[in-house]
Amino acid sequence: MRDALVAAAFRLFLERGYEQTTVDDIVALAGVGRRSFFRYFPSKEDVVFPDHERCLADMTAFLAASDEDAEPVRRVCDAARLVLLMYAENPSFSVQRYRLTKQVPGLRAYELSVVWRYERALAAYLRGRFAGRSDGSLRADVIASAVVAAHNNALRSWLRSDGQGDATATVDHALAYVQSAFGAAPAPPADEHPEDVVVVVSRRGAPLWRVVQEIETTLGRT
Repeated sequence: MRDALVAAAFRLFLERGYEQTTVDDIVALAGVGRRSFFRYFPSKEDVVFPDHERCLADMTAFLAASDEDAEPVRRVCDAARLVLLMYAENPSFSVQRYRLTKQVPGLRAYELSVVWRYERALAAYLRGRFAGRSDGSLRADVIASAVVAAHNNALRSWLRSDGQGDATATVDHALAYVQSAFGAAPAPPADEHPEDVVVVVSRRGAPLWRVVQEIETTLGRT
């Protein structure tokens, strides 16, 4: 029923336009009553974004299930990828919605409110992880905003291409900027940069300049 209502709504939006389509038109095409529509969608705007509530719930659960030793910036980047997966499940629908949202100011405002809720979910998790820092709230808000901005930049680039190309690679590339700017750098393996130990044997009483020269000569040969 829910999918039938969404399909009917978008068919009418494409044929008549969003503003010219009413809820009565949608339920008539879907063959159901108005009560059935409002059982699934509080408003006509909600039928354009039928999957965001589920995705927001999945993101919140994902963050709540995080281990205490999980690197927080990487974790919120992974949470943002859940939104990408939602869009990538049905590229043609996602592209249609993107085009429709660009044409209707009211839908654009609605979409921004949804994006804000994603950002608040990320920031709430980060505040908990940065609670011991004096700048914890500021850091949480800045990182959450950066994650959303990077993700949306890549997502819209993919949508503008009509869903062509590798959306995952595009988003990964964008989120890597956030990770490099705010995330903890992984520690290199212990033997990746072994410390050099230089032993210089010098005659007792040799002048300091001679000892320094011996060190420089030795280092120049290594």
